[in-house]
Parts: sequence; structure tokens; C-alpha cells
Amino acid sequence: MSTTGMNLTLKIWRQKNGNERGRFETYPVSGISEDMSFLEMFDVLNEQLITEGKDPIAFDHDCREGICGMCSMYINGQPHGPNDRVTTCQLHMRSFKNGDTIVVEPWRAAAFPVIKDLAVDRSSFDRIIAAGGFVSVNTGNAQDANSLPIAKENADEAFAAAACIGCGACVAACKNSSAMLFVSAKVSQLALLPQGEPERRERVINMVNKMDEEGFGNCTNTGACAEECPKGISLENIARLNREFLLANVSGK
Repeated sequence: MSTTGMNLTLKIWRQKNGNERGRFETYPVSGISEDMSFLEMFDVLNEQLITEGKDPIAFDHDCREGICGMCSMYINGQPHGPNDRVTTCQLHMRSFKNGDTIVVEPWRAAAFPVIKDLAVDRSSFDRIIAAGGFVSVNTGNAQDANSLPIAKENADEAFAAAACIGCGACVAACKNSSAMLFVSAKVSQLALLPQGEPERRERVINMVNKMDEEGFGNCTNTGACAEECPKGISLENIARLNREFLLANVSGK
């Protein structure tokens, strides 16, 4: 790479709103440092477009620290780009080469309608979470909560499931746009802990029903969701979700 930075060609999906047809538009960018994050590179492009009197590209972002799940986009056909267990905001331009053409698209799922350009409406995830309700157990302050006996294995698995940031990469990677990995992580983190026990059966039925109502597809266990998950959420959670759902239906909640 030259000392002046990389020269890249970006093919980016532009769509005015969810009612209009979208299209790819091509933009050259130059002088891109390999130390920039992918979103910083987008900032450079948007500044260029604004200077030219053009409409900047709409994309979701917030924390830029890999924990909020907002920075959701396909990069060269992969959710969040080419690196494993990395969100788009933590993807750096050193992962690309000078002269590369990079294709960027929004998530493609009926349950994630396009708002504009690369920004999609993922409020269906929020409604699934809301359907799960609340934990009724009052655990008090941290000291009281820590006094509850919990097996280390359960605590570790619950913590791993709670790492899900709800970015939607699992849905984007799935050929059926299934949300099973996301829902199973949210069900598992409470099903594994005593605090989640009182509403355990009702929670799983309500969340699965809401998932279906929102229009997500069925899971066929291909494993693409877990491969593309930036937080490494395990497929074991889907197996747990199926057990929880079956037990809840058999026991009548």
C-alpha cells in the first residue's frame, strides 16, 4: 500500500425508502488509511458526497465499540464483512487491499424492512424481547443476587447467551431468515438462571409465537447463523430453545 492510502471502489445499495426500488451506485474513494474502521471510511465517503451536494448514505451506528449491534450490513456478501466474530464498526480497512471493489448491502429479510439505503427496521427484535415479559423475582442489590446458588456451568452458559447484541447477522446469514439463534439466546440466558424460573414456560411460548408472527423463517440447522454471529452464540442455544418450547407446551406453561 502506498503512503497516501488506499484507493477503493464502493458499490453501495441506495434506496430512498421501503416503498421504492433500490439500486447499486458506484463511488470511488481515495486516501483511505488501513487503520480506519469500516464506518470511518463511510464517514469519509459521506463527507465527500455532502461536499458534492449529494445525499449521504444512511447507515445505522451507535457505540462503534462492537456492543450495540447497530452497524448491520452485508460486506462482499457476508454479514459484518470478512473477519470472524467482528462487528462492522470493528472491521478495519487493513482487511482490504488497495484497488479492491467492495459491495455493501443492507440486511435482506422480510422482517427487517429497509428504511433507507443500508438502514433497516429491526424493531421486530424489540417486540420479541417485549413478548418475553419481565423477571418477577426481586433479587435486590448485587450482594443479594450473588448469594443465590447457581452452578458455574449454568452461569457460564447464561453469560455466553447474554452476549448476544441483537445485530441480526444470524437472520441475514440464514437462507430462511430465521431468528432462532437470537431468540434462543434471549430465552437461554434466563432459562439457565433461577431468577428466570417463575415465567420460564410462558416466556418461551410468547417469544416463539411473536417470532413467527413477525415473519421470520424456520430454522433448518445449517449453522450459518452461528458462523456469522460476531459474539459466537452457540447453536446449543437453539437445541435448548426447542426443549424449553416442547416442555412448556406439554406442561401447559
